[in-house]
Amino acid sequence: MRLILSALMVFAFTPPVMAQTAEAERTIMSTVVAEHDRHIDLLERIVNVNSGTLNLAGVTAVGEMVRAELDPLGFEVRWIDMAQTGRAGHLIATHDGGGRNILLIGHLDTVFESNSPFQRFARDGSQATGPGVGDDKGGVIVIIAALRAMQAAGTLEGSNITIVLTGDEERPGSPLAVARRDLIAAGQVADYALEFEGLAIENGEEFGTIARRSSSSWTLTTGGRTGHSSGVFGDTLGYGAIYEMARILDTFRRELPEPNLTYNVGVIAGGTPAEIDAAGFRVQASGKTNIVAETAIARGDLRTLTPEQDARVRDRMAGIVDDHLAKTTAELVFAEDGYPPMAPTPGNTALLERLNAVNRDLGLPEMAPFDPAKRGAADSGFVAADVDTLGGLGTAGSGAHAVGESIDLDSLVRQSQRAAVLIGRLSLGDR
Repeated sequence: MRLILSALMVFAFTPPVMAQTAEAERTIMSTVVAEHDRHIDLLERIVNVNSGTLNLAGVTAVGEMVRAELDPLGFEVRWIDMAQTGRAGHLIATHDGGGRNILLIGHLDTVFESNSPFQRFARDGSQATGPGVGDDKGGVIVIIAALRAMQAAGTLEGSNITIVLTGDEERPGSPLAVARRDLIAAGQVADYALEFEGLAIENGEEFGTIARRSSSSWTLTTGGRTGHSSGVFGDTLGYGAIYEMARILDTFRRELPEPNLTYNVGVIAGGTPAEIDAAGFRVQASGKTNIVAETAIARGDLRTLTPEQDARVRDRMAGIVDDHLAKTTAELVFAEDGYPPMAPTPGNTALLERLNAVNRDLGLPEMAPFDPAKRGAADSGFVAADVDTLGGLGTAGSGAHAVGESIDLDSLVRQSQRAAVLIGRLSLGDR
């Protein structure tokens, strides 16, 4: 907090030509500090409303709480119903004050459904725990706090801002083309996109997110001739489904590795028979040691940094699958619904430099790009092909997606200050 408050001094020596903007940004800084307790209270209230993705009423209720914050700021707020995809919906808010359009991205849902034992906000000094407290309700509070500070400083009035808060980021509805239709459309007309997932921190150092990897899934099914195990490896029975599965997965392990690529196997079963449920999460199999396996099934994910890498790796995986052991078959199917990558681009790098200019002026440390292999996929991937994008502008914390998820409440202040100044400069023009 000392660093945050001392940053107010930076503007005291601003040249006269910049005085008006400097005064507005001083107001932003002080407003965020003054309203810190208000926003902790708001965070506690929205965390205590369960909004697990499948709790449609809870997601809708959190959306209404956010609407109540945005309406007084002059935003036109709409709720986009997503019953077609089996989800609650998305909140979209627009404020067209002219200038370049800034798209702000976050989400209302959490991974903690109504039956989770982890349901309540708990504070211990500058730390707090709660379901979704950082992912992504803390990020939503950063957006609200930043916009309130901009209103107090007079920089919101002339800003052109679109907010998209999805209601199913943690478990997207299907078809994905419908579930992300409105977010994609917003990205296509935006000049910049800022995503408010958690801040990347490593060894106490804060980083900027200019890239995220994709997330897609695949299913591999292998088949073999079944019969008495005494005939395995022979001309009649060949190798069976499990040996074919083992060949393919081990070849993936040996031949595919390259930077920023992973291809996890999450579930596997083999036998006579073996099957997987319609949702693709549960497998079952039976068999005996003296029977050659007839079927094997595995499901996994694929994470890549660029569309080009994704296409290349899929082709290599398909080639490995097609090189069958004797008397076996194999089929590799990639799911149609997946998160695209937020590839690193010069535009994203330039956007991080704009944030670092803010950091310098606020007396905060500059941020290097974070290793994308250490970040998960996010909704920013759906717009990154169309607009320069910067991610990780939410709060600092730990334990996302796990009981005990925590937040550094002081990070609400510096992240809201950074965001408010950056949004104003991007929309209205740099100082």
